[in-house]
Amino acid sequence: MTVFSNLCLVNFLARFSYALARNPVLPLFALFLGAGPEAIGLAVGVSTVTGIFFKLPAGALSDVIGRRRTMLAGLVFFGLMPYAYLLLSSYPALIAVRFVHGLATAIYAPVAMAVVASLAGERKGELLSWFSSVAIIGTLLGAPLGGFLLHNPWTGDQPGLTLFRLVFLISGLTGTAALVLGLKSLGLEDAPGVPAGGTLAGRWQAFARGIREVAGDGRVLAASSMEAVQNLAMGALEAFLPIYAVTVASLSEFQAGLLWGVQVVTIMAAKPLMGRISDRRGRRPLIVAGMVLCAVPLAVVPHLSGFFSLLAACLAFGLGEALVTSSSAALVADVSRQRHLGSAMGVFGTIADMGHAAGPILAGLLVGALGYAAGFAILAGVLLASVPWYVCLVRRG
Repeated sequence: MTVFSNLCLVNFLARFSYALARNPVLPLFALFLGAGPEAIGLAVGVSTVTGIFFKLPAGALSDVIGRRRTMLAGLVFFGLMPYAYLLLSSYPALIAVRFVHGLATAIYAPVAMAVVASLAGERKGELLSWFSSVAIIGTLLGAPLGGFLLHNPWTGDQPGLTLFRLVFLISGLTGTAALVLGLKSLGLEDAPGVPAGGTLAGRWQAFARGIREVAGDGRVLAASSMEAVQNLAMGALEAFLPIYAVTVASLSEFQAGLLWGVQVVTIMAAKPLMGRISDRRGRRPLIVAGMVLCAVPLAVVPHLSGFFSLLAACLAFGLGEALVTSSSAALVADVSRQRHLGSAMGVFGTIADMGHAAGPILAGLLVGALGYAAGFAILAGVLLASVPWYVCLVRRG
């Protein structure tokens, strides 16, 4: 198998494991532990906060010590942390475990993206999108399976602790498989510009220099900011669509998982094509169109109550997300120096995670204070307001 094929297989297993423990299982587990709307938003968003603190250092570190060691460190958290959920019985403990579990994607994701960008050449948009789509397949399978395992079709009762622990056990076994496969098969060479040796002081200087150069690039910051705003909406929908579907629209947990599944399958199907288009036609028009397309269904969701109407809204939101995400990371890779790709993807991931973390937390505050309709309308307004800001910024650049 090629390096890219190995990366895709490990990525699939890791993302399946992570998705199984995340949505719709995580918000429903927080609800089971007695959390209110604000606390549910924090539980969903706290693992993304981990990425805010660790993605940039992880990406920059991979530029200095090599990609393989950094990636394997992330896979350790994919493989071991899901088992910690089996010991949970309180909301504070859930927050602590979620924060540490977030190190899995915080360390692994920016480094893996840097490796793919290094391999891709002029096909960055396409290969990054394919790599992301493989991860989305894992998410696609994990989300409805988690909901299905929690749903008791014979009694219709709410899921109990035993069912939650079953889901987390399966998540742990899959994450362990990703770790074992990574240890056996990812014989990745260091990217160009990664020093093979050197003193500790020299490596520290290279680490700091990479962060300074990338973080000062306005083009990187602009593309990353648009991903962050889109992630804000996605994080809000990820946290509260299952709760809305079950408690307001009276759907089953399995149907709630299917709603999220149709969104991710839309992204999976559309991203490689959108990535190829962005390679040939440019990144910026797709980013702008995607932001607008995400805003509309986000505002409409709280006014829908049927399964199929909510399904259509999720499909539209997924298409908008595909437009944005197929272009933003590729744009960052386009403008970054090869030896600083890890740092660039770390900056991108950090800013994107700020939006993802803020989404469920902000949505929890808005839904708790104003209700679903007003809260989601405000978030949709943020997406629309970001479009003229981005257009003005890129024209100046």
